[in-house]
Amino acid sequence: MGRKPFRILAFNSPSEMVFGKSKKKLEYGFGFKVGEGEVQPEIKYFPRARMLETPEKTLDAYRNITLRILKKAVRLGMTSVQLETELPAMITSDRELAYTVISEQKALLEKFHEECGLNTALRVTVADIRNFSDPKKFEKDYGILLEAFEASVDAGADVLSIESFGGKEVFSQALARGDIAGIIFSTGVLASLDVERLWCDIVKEFKGKVLLGGDSGCAHANSAMMLAGGFDRRLVSHVLAALVRVAATVRTLVAFECGATGPGKDCAYENVIIKAITGAPISILGKSSACAHSSLIGNITMSVCDLWSNESVEDIKLFGGYAPEVFLEILYYDTLFLNTALKVGKEKEVKGILVDSELYRDPQTFILAPENAFVVAKNIIREVDYLRRTINAVKTALLLIESNSEKLKLPEIELKIIRRLKTKIKEIEKWNDVPESLIEKYRKLARGFNPKLYGL
Repeated sequence: MGRKPFRILAFNSPSEMVFGKSKKKLEYGFGFKVGEGEVQPEIKYFPRARMLETPEKTLDAYRNITLRILKKAVRLGMTSVQLETELPAMITSDRELAYTVISEQKALLEKFHEECGLNTALRVTVADIRNFSDPKKFEKDYGILLEAFEASVDAGADVLSIESFGGKEVFSQALARGDIAGIIFSTGVLASLDVERLWCDIVKEFKGKVLLGGDSGCAHANSAMMLAGGFDRRLVSHVLAALVRVAATVRTLVAFECGATGPGKDCAYENVIIKAITGAPISILGKSSACAHSSLIGNITMSVCDLWSNESVEDIKLFGGYAPEVFLEILYYDTLFLNTALKVGKEKEVKGILVDSELYRDPQTFILAPENAFVVAKNIIREVDYLRRTINAVKTALLLIESNSEKLKLPEIELKIIRRLKTKIKEIEKWNDVPESLIEKYRKLARGFNPKLYGL
């Protein structure tokens, strides 16, 4: 069982893409449905550090968080909710603890479904604990990683995901240098090769036992987004951050080409483009992720979401309750608004308002508008090869941004970067393969980069 590249878009036009509706509908967990005409809330949480000191404390922390979330859902009159447990490295590395935490959570979800009629599901995201700098350690960690997936399945997880780190060691150096060639190499090629190996193994082992929710380019694209910052300071060009996002789409897509079904992982903002290609339901972040990170992306992603998430929020006490409960309430009212729009047939108007509110705010929001995401998606699937796909993605995105630079009100520094990137991409387009000189360059620059781990 291997990779089967997408060559046709799931939608005929971007106007078909709207929140709450996907081409591929999913039903799982305890009566939980996605993509059938309703947006579902997906709440994500993380225990306080001191609660992870011992297995006993860890189990108590997840049990209490889960119980509080479910009680809050019933109190608010919610009909459905998906929980996401992102396992930290210390739980991922402890098969027995992972199994116990997840099985206890799943038992509580079943209890609230049977006693309160609450439709529930549990996504488990396993931490990428692999050491890319040491081949022997890498293979050992890889085995532990697959064991964590197995424990999650055995414990009753409904959806499996991961934020894989392949190519990050090269990407960090490339981003720091504003090197688009290094970004294409690391995010588009290395990360894609890693995702292919990882997800082909995951599909081989667990297909049919659990939904395979996919991957996220978080380690690459969200890192660039965070460094790009707001309008007051730009540690990274906002244009470049937008190009990293579309490059990350190539590697995130590979999980679906290997057999992932969705719902797509929430922190993959590139899921707007993924939905256009695959038709799979997606979870995605926006304004409610401000608890974990600040960004310029708040509303535009909501326009096509199937699950609406908040990113990880620490389990701290606020005036309104513990933070996960508070953010669940925020997510619920967002989804209530979207679902009412669907019921009264106003989804296209609401979608338009959400898009227009951020369309020309920044290159990073602009490229995630469904119309632009659709154009990028179409150009990605014109090719099968990872390098060509990534070149197509960044070239298309850059042309779209450049042709709308006046509406985007880009400062001169960004216009200069566009001109420099255009020149460099023209050179890269001539490549038939990644030059050995580039591989050698990052072998020296990126500590721990081992081309053999990627089959190079």
